[in-house]
Amino acid sequence: PDHRCPVSFALLANCRVCGIFDTRPPYPPSRNPCDLIMIKQLPISLSGAGKRDVRTQFAALCYRLRKGKLQVLMITSRGSKRWIVPKGWPMDGRTPAASAVQEAWEEAGVRGQSDGRCLGIFSYSKEAEDLGALPCLAMVYAVQVEALADDYPEAGQRERKWMSRKKAARLVDEPELARILRDFDPRTPLGSS
Repeated sequence: PDHRCPVSFALLANCRVCGIFDTRPPYPPSRNPCDLIMIKQLPISLSGAGKRDVRTQFAALCYRLRKGKLQVLMITSRGSKRWIVPKGWPMDGRTPAASAVQEAWEEAGVRGQSDGRCLGIFSYSKEAEDLGALPCLAMVYAVQVEALADDYPEAGQRERKWMSRKKAARLVDEPELARILRDFDPRTPLGSS
C-alpha cells in the first residue's frame, strides 16, 4: 500500500526524513518532498499523550535580512507572555503554508509569503479553557516578511520583536523549535548543511 509522509503528506516509497520504507525502489531525490526539508528534525515529545490525542497546528517562522544579518520575528503568547512563533489550527481550503502565513498576519501583522516547504515539526502543550492541556504538533513554514502592519487582528494582545536566531532559540521553551530557529538560514542552499 502507499504511504503518506507525516511531514509533507506526499505519497512516498522510501523517505529518509520521516522513516517510511517499503520494498519498492526509492523516489529520485528530486521527487521526494522530504528531501526539501532544510532543518535536521529532533525527535518529538508527546508527553505521554496517545496518538489520537495529538492536534496539528501550522506555524510561521517569520524572517528578514537586515544589512546582511538574518533576523526572526518572535511574538509573545497572550496568556503566559512566553516568546513563541505565530501558529494556529488548519484552515479549510488553505494549504498548511498558507495557514501559517494567515496566522502570521493575524498574530503579528506580517505581510509576507512562504515557499511552502516545511522546515520541521515541534511539539508543545496548548492550554484550552474547556479541554485543559492539548498535546500539539506544529509544522513550521518559513515566511519572508515584506512588511509589518500596525493594525492587525491581534494588535495590542501580543508583543512582537525582531531578534537573532540564537537569541530566539534561547527564549523559546520547546527544544525542537529552538533547533529549528538555530539551524534556519534561507541563504543556505538546500542539502548543503
